[in-house]
Amino acid sequence: MADEPQSQPQWRTNPPTLFPHASSQAPARSSSSSEAKNEASKPAAVQRDEQGKPYVLDKDGKPCRLCTSAAAWRNLTKQTKASSAAAASTTTATQPQETISQSTGRGTTKPECPPDVEVLGRSTWTLLHSLTATYPEKASASEQADMRSFLTLLSKLYPCWVCADDFRNWMAEPSGKNQPRLGGRKDFGNWMCEAHNEVNRKLGKKEFDCRLWEQRWKDGWKDGRCD
Repeated sequence: MADEPQSQPQWRTNPPTLFPHASSQAPARSSSSSEAKNEASKPAAVQRDEQGKPYVLDKDGKPCRLCTSAAAWRNLTKQTKASSAAAASTTTATQPQETISQSTGRGTTKPECPPDVEVLGRSTWTLLHSLTATYPEKASASEQADMRSFLTLLSKLYPCWVCADDFRNWMAEPSGKNQPRLGGRKDFGNWMCEAHNEVNRKLGKKEFDCRLWEQRWKDGWKDGRCD
């Protein structure tokens, strides 16, 4: 990959979602007996609508809005409302159709609407990379412990649960190579870049040159475009 900042468009114009999930299988989970028992009682995370488009189920078995793209959610909503309208009387069927007409915009979620998985992911990556940019050059034991706790909680509380599982499982890779490197800003920034590139690989997107992460997220590009 070239070193010029101009060759790094991927995160500036179309950042990836936090962690990929729209695959044929749910992400790997812990193999403990209790979790395995709970997992067996859950439906598959990824389902497909009548047109074959994927959407994600929440842990309660209902569609997960924060785990699904806006386009897939709109399509699922249209199908659900169309089915309801067909079964209802003419009087009660008009109101759902009016609601549908308000959500026919293309692309991602409208600003005044709940976020979809892509908006949530872009916002989260901005936060995470900004944390690396302001992290101490040499972190104290207390600062390292605080950041480790934050990342652990994020991997449990992130609103897209399948994304959270994917992040947690990635960090817990048996060899330990993916554990957060929190000794200082440079190591932490490179680690976060590697985590982001892991997502890019899974999504088939161009990887970012991690040598340039400080220009992208801390100092601004050397060509002055951010000044």
